[in-house]
Amino acid sequence: MAKVVGAFNTVHSPFCYMPPERWNDVRAQRALRADVPMEDAATVKEKGERIKRGFETLRQKLAEARPDVIVIFGDDQLETLDWNNFPPFAIFVGPEFEGELSAADARFNQPGSGGGDGHSTARARLKGHPEFATSLLSGLMRRGFDPAFCMDAPKPEFGIGHAFLRPAESLTDMQTPIVPVLVNCFFAPQPTALRCYQLGKAVREAIEAHPGDLRVAVIGSGGLWHTPGTKDAYLDEAFDRETLRYLEAGDPKGGAAFFDAYKVPANDASQAVAERGRLSTGMPLSGGPQLGTREFCNWVAAAAVVDGRPWTVVDYVPVYSSPCGMAFAYSNGV
Repeated sequence: MAKVVGAFNTVHSPFCYMPPERWNDVRAQRALRADVPMEDAATVKEKGERIKRGFETLRQKLAEARPDVIVIFGDDQLETLDWNNFPPFAIFVGPEFEGELSAADARFNQPGSGGGDGHSTARARLKGHPEFATSLLSGLMRRGFDPAFCMDAPKPEFGIGHAFLRPAESLTDMQTPIVPVLVNCFFAPQPTALRCYQLGKAVREAIEAHPGDLRVAVIGSGGLWHTPGTKDAYLDEAFDRETLRYLEAGDPKGGAAFFDAYKVPANDASQAVAERGRLSTGMPLSGGPQLGTREFCNWVAAAAVVDGRPWTVVDYVPVYSSPCGMAFAYSNGV
């Protein structure tokens, strides 16, 4: 029987991989809300060091868990899938996949660049785990879920998205097999945080029903509060800290309910996704914050795999240059 040996949640923002001295260069090309604080050189340097330490702590904890396979809950931002067919959940069941590494992210790592659609040339090829991924897929179908599946990357020019490559790059040895679980966080209508909690619970059952003797770690990728590149973007630090309190208490279901109960303010331009556009379908929304903040649902799914166990929040770093709430956490005693 397979068993869960670790659960981790991590941010994957491009700002984590950008020299901190460039943060305000990128900020200058964004239309942030007027009350978003400006961070000076000393502050961004200190926050950059905290982000490095956050990754280092999770990397060490994951290595101590010695997983044979890692399940990553992450979202796809039109990298692997597209609007021809965008399921709420999908599992990659192929033997290997590739994607872009952070160092070659042309949107942010070139001086004078504040955004764009440039593709990088630095890529990594990672191992999948077809046997376990197929077991997970069929196990979820026996438990009331009907996820889609990918046997290869539909868009080879992108591969698998950054929500999976970034945690692999920052937390793993890049040799341990990874099973990507694609969660539609971004595009309405999205699964609710409660549904993602239920997904995590079902994943735990499917893991424990797998006949192979595997050590399995899970990672929730993304978040916290951020609405990348939108007009009047800001950081709701109080909202982030409340979600983290639920995590620390080992109550992902409560955190999901808190998240789903949030109502987007009528005058919040940063979450205006009612019209179809680059970041939105224009279809009816699920409850809760919109755009990147919804990556907290990946955290909920990972926490539900170890439901009831408290978490240690390694750090919460409010980066106003982005703006994004960047956090790192792991579950205790798994």
